Amino acid sequence: MKQLFMPALLALLAVPVALQAHVTANPNQGAAGSYFQSSFRISHGCDGSDTKEVRIKIPDGIMVVHPQFKPGWKAKTITRSLDKEVQVGHGKTVKEAPAEVVWTGGTLPDDQYDDFGLVMKLPQAPRKTLWFPVTQICDSGENKWTDIPEGKQEWHALKKPAPFVNITAP
Repeated sequence: MKQLFMPALLALLAVPVALQAHVTANPNQGAAGSYFQSSFRISHGCDGSDTKEVRIKIPDGIMVVHPQFKPGWKAKTITRSLDKEVQVGHGKTVKEAPAEVVWTGGTLPDDQYDDFGLVMKLPQAPRKTLWFPVTQICDSGENKWTDIPEGKQEWHALKKPAPFVNITAP
């Protein structure tokens, strides 16, 4: 009986560790049309290897994004062209939208965590989920946190789920 009990107990204890291993957006809920700050937590490296680059894809509908300054890292925003100019508020229009934010040049040890923050203007449409696929590149290997639930799949059941932000009514 003891031999059967121990593997089951060890499996149950491993579940919380696996759930904490995902990249998450904190907070993950913001009001439609608002300026919103969230941080994307990288909680470990790639199978023991240190993180040297973090790439966050910016979903359609976000026209303004500002990455967090992180000492020792360089942040760059990669843009994509828009079909037409879009007003972003305060009388300003843009012809390009952020497509991805990339942090390079630093090192995040495998046994430590850090947050990579973004300030962004959320779209006007409430009751929507925005997905932020993250690629974590390490000295050896990478983690692609890019799985998006389909149908009735649950986020936490995915192997490498993308972090998300839910847009609420203003």
